Amino acid sequence: MQHREVGNSGVEVSEVGFGAWVVGTDWWGDRDEDDALEMVEYALDQGITYFDTGDVYGHGRSEELLGEVLAEHGDEMTVATKVGYDFYNNPQAGHGELPKEMSVDYLRDAVEKSMDRLGVDHVDVLQLHNPDVAELTPDVIELLDELREDGRADAIGVALGPSIGWLAEGEKAIEEAFDSVQYVGNMLEQDVHNHFVEYVREQDAATSLVPRVPHSSGLLNEQVTPDTELGEGDHRGFRPEEWYETGWEKVDALRFLERDGERTMGQAAIQWLLSFDEVATVTPTFRSKADIDEWVAAPDTPAISDEERKRVADLYADNFGVDRFDGMSHEDYRTSVDGEDLQEAGLIGSAD
Repeated sequence: MQHREVGNSGVEVSEVGFGAWVVGTDWWGDRDEDDALEMVEYALDQGITYFDTGDVYGHGRSEELLGEVLAEHGDEMTVATKVGYDFYNNPQAGHGELPKEMSVDYLRDAVEKSMDRLGVDHVDVLQLHNPDVAELTPDVIELLDELREDGRADAIGVALGPSIGWLAEGEKAIEEAFDSVQYVGNMLEQDVHNHFVEYVREQDAATSLVPRVPHSSGLLNEQVTPDTELGEGDHRGFRPEEWYETGWEKVDALRFLERDGERTMGQAAIQWLLSFDEVATVTPTFRSKADIDEWVAAPDTPAISDEERKRVADLYADNFGVDRFDGMSHEDYRTSVDGEDLQEAGLIGSAD
């Protein structure tokens, strides 16, 4: 396993990370805690050193479980967590979004509680969880800088989600010299990824990109097929049916990336993201040890060539040759600045 640095922080992360939102929650199907711990330890044995969690996952339970592994393997692990959702005073209602709290006092206390659950005296990568751009105030940024300077956080970042907004937020984090920006990005969902790659280059920034959902909720690793029935509670069921129906055709258009068996499609999806120097690590959602075996090996497969990357870009520009609506339009993207960020990025037209 190769490693890359997060920004200029000195924090080294494995090119393939472990998205620990599946630890301590049931959002990706049933998994008991013993199974989750076994998965974490197996991933560590296979060379994964970067584990990404959040305080809201299982209302702290994900951090507690990772803390059990950290107690024995702390020197081998780099852990990122997230703060910003007030689950302490609000019950979880299904997969609904909890109220956010981004005041300095709340965040300072939340970081201390996260460190207690993890059993650490500092956080390797501390991220704000789905802030909108108005919540990235000078006071909040000053707090993050203070935590970084005091050694309570080795690196700082934001983890952004489509239900909140992300373009303006990611741009702000890059401008403020955050070490990382996490977002959903993959070959079937390139808009945000491409925008942040370009913005990092325009700003000559050291900020690293951390794409998640590299397999587009099961399409690019072919775990969701026309015969798949997503179980109740499976987070992937929130995609529109059209996304999967058109997605299978798009995957077929990408078969050339398998190179007659040199890579699986799931490995190619990870390699495509790693082909961008701005990316520090890719965090897929592991559901089995077989997933870990396959995706950990992705960086050892042939690197994506310039020709292959151009071909993927051309296919994306042409909607992979699919002439039907996939159920997810640019107009549905959330924005915290009345669409100004989406307009400037050319994703939607002007309201005029």
